[in-house]
Amino acid sequence: MTIMTRKSYYFEDLEPGMEASFAKTVTEADIIGFADVTGDKNPVHLDADFAGRTMFKERIAHGMLTASYISAVFGMELPGPGVIYVSQTLNFKGPVKIGDEVVAKVKVAELFPAKRRARFDCVCSVGGKTVLDGEAILMVPARPA
Repeated sequence: MTIMTRKSYYFEDLEPGMEASFAKTVTEADIIGFADVTGDKNPVHLDADFAGRTMFKERIAHGMLTASYISAVFGMELPGPGVIYVSQTLNFKGPVKIGDEVVAKVKVAELFPAKRRARFDCVCSVGGKTVLDGEAILMVPARPA
């Protein structure tokens, strides 16, 4: 297995307003795989007949699958490898369906130098419409001495 080395931002590199994003089109395989990995086999995600009788009228992705794209931004883009989650709030605003392209965007909102923590505003959108928002607190590594 090859691991790509990506740029990491150290705490000292961060400034309020910095942002990064990640885009992913949700596939049926993503939903099935997420259900298998997590054990969340709610039929609204997996059974078209069941989902057709819900307010969504069709299968939808797991909300936590959508939220995991925020984690992808943090772990791979900003701040990048080495960052550690402290907390995350999530507000689910709308469904994500198979074939939707989710854009997860994070923005540095506030820095806490004493503990090398950063607060980020987080938004996931589909077609420009917010489907999830929240905020995260991350522990960001300091630049090596």
